[in-house]
Amino acid sequence: MSSTIGIIGTGYVGLVTGTCLAEIGNRVLCIDIDPNKIEKLRQGIVPIYEPGLDHLMSRNIREGRLDFSLDIADAVRTCSVLMLCLPTPPDEDGSADLSYVLQATERIANLIVELDISEPLVLVNKSTVPVGTTAAIAAVVERHAPGRQVAVVSNPEFLREGFAVEDFLKPDRIVIGTSNPHAEAAMRELYAPFEREGALILVFDEKSAEVTKYAANSFLATKISFMNDLSEYCEHVGADIENIRIGMGADDRIGKRFLYAGIGYGGSCFPKDVRALVHSARSANTPLEILESVMDVNRYQVERFAQRIVRHFNGSLKGHRIALWGLAFKPDTDDTREAPAFAIVRVLTDAGATVVAYDPEAKENAKRLLGDAIVYANSSYDACEGASALIIATEWNEFRRPDWEHIRRIMLKPVVFDGRNLFDLAEMRNAGIEYHSVGRASVAAQ
Repeated sequence: MSSTIGIIGTGYVGLVTGTCLAEIGNRVLCIDIDPNKIEKLRQGIVPIYEPGLDHLMSRNIREGRLDFSLDIADAVRTCSVLMLCLPTPPDEDGSADLSYVLQATERIANLIVELDISEPLVLVNKSTVPVGTTAAIAAVVERHAPGRQVAVVSNPEFLREGFAVEDFLKPDRIVIGTSNPHAEAAMRELYAPFEREGALILVFDEKSAEVTKYAANSFLATKISFMNDLSEYCEHVGADIENIRIGMGADDRIGKRFLYAGIGYGGSCFPKDVRALVHSARSANTPLEILESVMDVNRYQVERFAQRIVRHFNGSLKGHRIALWGLAFKPDTDDTREAPAFAIVRVLTDAGATVVAYDPEAKENAKRLLGDAIVYANSSYDACEGASALIIATEWNEFRRPDWEHIRRIMLKPVVFDGRNLFDLAEMRNAGIEYHSVGRASVAAQ
């Protein structure tokens, strides 16, 4: 496309989207309201940890395809496609807060009138929103810029934190929700490079596109919660959830992914999206009972894991130093939103423990949320010094091959509670480590 693509919002989705669209040859202008953030972005400083993003952003800034601005009028004036990449945080009842999306839409509509924009504009919503939001955005546009040629499109993102650049540049499918022929043609042109590489371009009605995003994330959360629900049963009957995962995953009707038992899902997407879909279904008087249970299982799983640790110490952790590896909700990100580690920290500190945590990337984000409630170690081994137990909450690769002999020397007792099933039971038995994982038999210290 010859004109610039405008990205409204430079959070996780906006920054990845803008950078990757520039990478395939588009001119992209990213808009944000935070002056400090925009200044850092212009210098090529990435405010989030996402593998590969810093390199792509610096290159596209250098080559003049990617720019940043505080003035949304710059985007309205120069762009034929504007993408809303704004937060939709959950309200107390689980519903998505659309205020950022609708306020930005109103501002854009007013600018269309003020700048007397007569050319067609495609306004694309990439924010995760409930069904009917595309129509609500269109209504705001019509109210503030009546008669103008603005087509509103639903174009949900399917980015995994830690793999977002790869997911954007090599998508398996791109969902476009529109009933407008001009908008469909513009979106197909924009995404043509991905279609040539094998991505499916799926054009739906707007409501189906909106629900697809929520349904996809909710189904993946359901797979995770099913395995977590099954894990307690396996522990009681003596089965191994890892063997079961392999056996199930070999069935191509089920697939291998999202079958790992652990301490529950977290992050910015699954918890929020499941709650939002549940709320939307309740509002439509068609409750989704499976998803209601998914939320219950997810809450229970991390609480169950934390209470196993408390019971190991006979109900009191006063005077005990507990090492915690991992604060991010998953590896390869610094995102700590709804991370299971935080629920574990709450239980342990309430029981009197001093928690000493290490995470390769999430330390600063954790500090903003936890403050001085825990101690922050400079390395995984520093966290273990004098610890009565080690908890693994995030499966960072650097945690996968520890020096167990060294850990045995520096810990008070070699006790590991592994919430991610990183290690083989025989390996832990040979290492002389007391080992408790999820959905498997415990290993006694030798």
